Amino acid sequence: MNWITNYVRPRINSIFSRREVPENLWHKCDECGTMLFHRELAENQNVCTQCGHHMAITPRDRFKHLFDGGIFTEVEVPAPKDDPLHFRDQKKYPDRMKAAQKKTGEKEAMLVASGEIGRTPIVAAAQDFSFMGGSMGMYVGNAIIAAAQEAVKLKRPLILFSAAGGARMQEGILSLMQMPRTTVAVEMLKEANLPYIVVLTHPTTGGVTASYAMLGDVHISEPNALICFAGPRVIEQTIREKLPEGFQRAEYLLDHGMLDRVTKRTEMREELITITRMLMNQPPAVKGDLPAPEPEETPAEAPAEDAGEK
Repeated sequence: MNWITNYVRPRINSIFSRREVPENLWHKCDECGTMLFHRELAENQNVCTQCGHHMAITPRDRFKHLFDGGIFTEVEVPAPKDDPLHFRDQKKYPDRMKAAQKKTGEKEAMLVASGEIGRTPIVAAAQDFSFMGGSMGMYVGNAIIAAAQEAVKLKRPLILFSAAGGARMQEGILSLMQMPRTTVAVEMLKEANLPYIVVLTHPTTGGVTASYAMLGDVHISEPNALICFAGPRVIEQTIREKLPEGFQRAEYLLDHGMLDRVTKRTEMREELITITRMLMNQPPAVKGDLPAPEPEETPAEAPAEDAGEK
């Protein structure tokens, strides 16, 4: 009996039992509830193929779709001092940093890179909301300054993708100091006559909105992104009134003149190519991967025939 119970029955169960499907193969859309295959979702840049809802995307994945062939070179960012205030809430600040680094695989909340989009050289910077809410600390300030310096050095436009919950409280006043620092970095681009384009993604709030995120030459947003300084819930509790529908969302801000465009993520690359080339006084990009055709030479005129031969 022990032999049947301990060996035969488990063996039969293992043969006929269903194999468990890994949990990461499917992703549920937060908006419409559709189950999306992970490869299909990744190919569509984390945009729901059913309802068009824009889900979060990491800077590295964003750059793979943005740059030609997904090829880009990371720009080195000076590392600031670790835990300058020796801040501690429920956890120590260094412990929170290690947890965020393990979760995201990135060392901080912003990635800076250079490369080409539509054969147009650019410098790009993108915030990672999954890294401590994309909060603006000293590293983010250093990253924006490094991006601006690289753009000025290479004479390229700077495109910045913002996604943040505001300043990083663990760095206190040092975090708030990044607002004037990044403003000076943006001024460097303006003095060099280089375009600065901001793409605001969900969510962009707090001190980020109050500084570099709203200082661009052109402001584009992804659909339904929350863009504000104080959130709608805080405002409602303060003024004790019901806010209009869609208040502080991208489409509302576009209607009230705070944004220039609202563009889908899947169409963002072509939009940015057109705008950057226009601002850099360059001709429209050549479609496809072939070089532009050489201009045809004008054929030389045939020598006039002698009158005697006629």
